[in-house]
Amino acid sequence: MSKNKTDVLCIGTALIDSIIKGFDPTPVSASGYRAASGSLHVGGEAVNESMALAKLGKNTAIFCSLGNDQAGNLVVSELERAGVDTSLILRSEHPTPVTTMFVKEDGGRQSITNGAHFYNFHPEKYLSGFSVPKAMILGSLFRAPFDDPEIIRSVLRYAKENSIPVFADTKLPNFRKLTLEDIKDSLPLIDFITPNEDEARYYTHKDTPEEMADVFLSYGVRNVIIKLGGKGCYFKNKEKTILLDAYPIEAVDATGAGDNFLAGLVAELSDQRDIEEALRFANACGAICTTAAGASTALKNREQVLDFLEKHS
Repeated sequence: MSKNKTDVLCIGTALIDSIIKGFDPTPVSASGYRAASGSLHVGGEAVNESMALAKLGKNTAIFCSLGNDQAGNLVVSELERAGVDTSLILRSEHPTPVTTMFVKEDGGRQSITNGAHFYNFHPEKYLSGFSVPKAMILGSLFRAPFDDPEIIRSVLRYAKENSIPVFADTKLPNFRKLTLEDIKDSLPLIDFITPNEDEARYYTHKDTPEEMADVFLSYGVRNVIIKLGGKGCYFKNKEKTILLDAYPIEAVDATGAGDNFLAGLVAELSDQRDIEEALRFANACGAICTTAAGASTALKNREQVLDFLEKHS
């Protein structure tokens, strides 16, 4: 890891996104289909978040597992180009995951995963040898490697013992399925949890952001943020509730918007910003992300976000 004090350590998934826009389901031949465009982008929650944080000026490291293949080389290259510390990346014979993403005209998306996404490396075996970061992001809870209760518990205990604030993004399960009850002993060790509306509904079985947040709070999570996409975001803890509208933009691709949101939130909170100010900044990061294809294309730097906020004040 860098000799400089690491602001944020992102742990989790790294992969390649094959993004297909404007897919036409009508075949043009016995085995042929058409789409408006196709492109390759680095992705995975830990990748998206670490790249966004580095662009926002934070000294950021990523801890993930990649294959000894061209896909893995591409991920490392893009991370380094963004200024992310890649010295902790594990390389193995397990293939780098590749996700196929079908992006709709409104920016919505559907994805196809495969067995490579199920690979569980064990971050808890290495953390004691790292320099202690100022903050840690789990990207993402309920996806490998954080779909194993023992791995989750071990990593969160390490963070607690070293007074590291933990931000846990979430995903819907793709292979192994956990419930909140399965990890109830670990949830009180999470400082911020940031599910989107669909994920929160799935894990809490509730229909409104307030009810969803209350379930997470009842399990001991300290702060809950429900990402509402085009409707903004909802924050709740024991003392405060905040509902912020989304910024009016024309979405091109929503891939990685939640990851950019979380990066913006962590960046601002690490600079001791007020929670509402940090949420507005995070909303702007998520909105900017949707204006171009790929999770790490549109966001450039903190000045860009501040300009966006000024224009939309």
